[in-house]
Amino acid sequence: MLCTDEKTHQTSLDSGNVFLGRTLPSLLNEACDRAPNAQAFNQWTDTGWQPLSNQDFKATVEALALGLVNLGLEQGDRVALLMHSDLNFCIADLGCLLANLTNVPIDPTQTLEHIIFVLRHSAARALIISNLELLAQIVPHLWDTPDLQYIIVANVPLDWQQVRSQWVQLGKPVHPDEFNPDAISESACLWIPMFLHPAQVDQPRSPFPQCIQLFSLDEIQREGQAQYSSDRLHQLHSTLTPNTLATIIYIPDDMGQMQGVMLTHENLSANALASFASLPGLGRGNTETVLTFLPLNHVLARTLLYGNINYGHSIYFSNPTRVMKHLKEVQPTILVTVPLFLEKIYSKVLEVGGHRNGVIKKLEIKDPRNDVETILAYFSESTRFPFSRSLSRLQHIWLSWSQALQVTTAQLILNWALNVARRYELGRTPKGLYALLLQLADWFVLSKCRSLFGGRLHYLISGGAVLKAELANLYAAAGLPVMQGYGLTQASAVVCVNRMSLNRAGTVGKPIAGVEVAIASDGEVLTRSPYVTPGYYKNPEATREVIDAQGWLHTGDLGAFTDEGFLKITGLKKSLFKLSTGKYIAPQPIEQRLKQSPLVSQAIAVGSERKFCTMLIAPSLEALHHHAQIVGFDLSNQELLKHPCTIALYQSLVDSANCHLPYWATVKRFRLLNAAFTVENGLLMADGRINRAKVAEVFAAEIDALYGEREVHRGDTGERHSDAPHSALVSSCPPIPDASCPTVAQSLNPRLTT
Repeated sequence: MLCTDEKTHQTSLDSGNVFLGRTLPSLLNEACDRAPNAQAFNQWTDTGWQPLSNQDFKATVEALALGLVNLGLEQGDRVALLMHSDLNFCIADLGCLLANLTNVPIDPTQTLEHIIFVLRHSAARALIISNLELLAQIVPHLWDTPDLQYIIVANVPLDWQQVRSQWVQLGKPVHPDEFNPDAISESACLWIPMFLHPAQVDQPRSPFPQCIQLFSLDEIQREGQAQYSSDRLHQLHSTLTPNTLATIIYIPDDMGQMQGVMLTHENLSANALASFASLPGLGRGNTETVLTFLPLNHVLARTLLYGNINYGHSIYFSNPTRVMKHLKEVQPTILVTVPLFLEKIYSKVLEVGGHRNGVIKKLEIKDPRNDVETILAYFSESTRFPFSRSLSRLQHIWLSWSQALQVTTAQLILNWALNVARRYELGRTPKGLYALLLQLADWFVLSKCRSLFGGRLHYLISGGAVLKAELANLYAAAGLPVMQGYGLTQASAVVCVNRMSLNRAGTVGKPIAGVEVAIASDGEVLTRSPYVTPGYYKNPEATREVIDAQGWLHTGDLGAFTDEGFLKITGLKKSLFKLSTGKYIAPQPIEQRLKQSPLVSQAIAVGSERKFCTMLIAPSLEALHHHAQIVGFDLSNQELLKHPCTIALYQSLVDSANCHLPYWATVKRFRLLNAAFTVENGLLMADGRINRAKVAEVFAAEIDALYGEREVHRGDTGERHSDAPHSALVSSCPPIPDASCPTVAQSLNPRLTT
């Protein structure tokens, strides 16, 4: 652990205000008093947007809080939230917080074993879940959650009472022969055995599970409304303090073990308010419209949403599949996103521009060289065709060339405009001829790119991962300056952010009010603020490893300050990295699973700031040649590494190693390397660990090739290695064991979680 006197650079505190002493429910109360908004919350449904005022939202939250207390939950009890990122999540979140309960958001895209681990480790007494479809997937595994007593379903069918009768049995668990589904009471228990797979029934466990009561969210709210009184409500608020534990958010450590980050009401409320105070000109009430689609079980979207609630903004809940459509409908002034979303939009613009022949393919225009041949053929054969037919063919040729000319012109204009935009530099005002060219580019092209975001966007905030400098400059040239920020769950979301004139491409900005940032002698970024976690839940040892005696949080990221005082993230000290989606990847567990095979000498997961995870694999050539000789192959190293049977063999190893990972974290592509990893060539450190920075440098071309736009094959684990041979090519290969993966080690059905 580094001592504070070893820090090489330290920023001064921002001159902005630090807003301490608030609970999260108080942010909602302030909004209702100061910025009432009849359309503060808007949920997308099949029939359109359903609005809810912040006063009605507050009443709903209060009813839920009273209902949860009436249910028997006590101060400090943990309530897990396995929910979609919608209005119901916000109601459940604030309702738990007002009831002085600690909520535990769970990523629904995680594996079943992860979900059960969080329920067990947090000792959650209640689970609020989005719908019965999600519940059906986890019920067979709830036998292993002894603390769980209540399940509350947010969205239930109209015939809920009848449906519930099929899920529960009367009173305490009884023998199946005595089960009467027609007699249902509030004390009825979830009937877990009916959901068990036959193989699970034979597993050793207690005869019957604990009683888990099943309710709808509406039932709990109605009970709370019946218990409503100003005295009871005042009592709830009075028992809350800024230092009350608000939430536990589970994230992986370097070894993939889940650690529960504890955050207090003050951690989150102060961070949200300081972040918003750093945005000059930010309005209150319905002057600002927010479109949110990022997962609320992650800290970034959730913390900033608290700020939106406090400012009384009009919030629209979308999702990744509808966000582009909703951008045009809602025309937001505020959008929080991740780099991957901005990269996809830029890629689409390039595709439309014909960089990948998108326009030509869409219009089905032939290669102009073929049209030249057609014209020559026309003149040579015209005497053999009637005049009308010849004229018709000549018209067809003319239209084809006319279309091609229009498309080519459009492509040239688009390419020219994008090249002008790429020359833009954040922090410098365009002047002279370049300013004129930029105006022309905006008139022809860039304004149309801006319209994709609705045309009213003032605050485009990107977090969760690093945005490439060239993209930041290009979006700014199009009138969409991206305010890229940096933070982590342990710091309640935001540490630094670019804003307005204080915005530089390739950096993550300057610290927000109340935050100190320092660079240790080894380049690690350290931060200290009122927003830093009290520690990891039930793990004081892990807490001491990341927070030193002086209160500095050791982030595991490497960074440096520019001469202007902007923070740049330059690399990783930890092996843990993030995809451009903002999702964490813990590389070591999957690397170790691969290295258990005698056929693998080294395995290095890569993908920091990329769309998905890939793998560099250095085979054990001796073991591989021995295997090849057994099955009748006698090839050179290079031939062997490229052989379809070898690729198929290592694909099976990767498929097996992907087990226990959520679908977005699995290795999608891999590359076999004929390379030695030694201390002498710098690929290994003195202690035998992989030098990941050196690997990224030496194998940059191979890594880039893994992310090339090539055909990918979809299988049970997602995208497959693009060079993986077709099954017909490997039919003559020796049999390869199937990579089986138990249900509990897989993600919930993506159809229900995205």
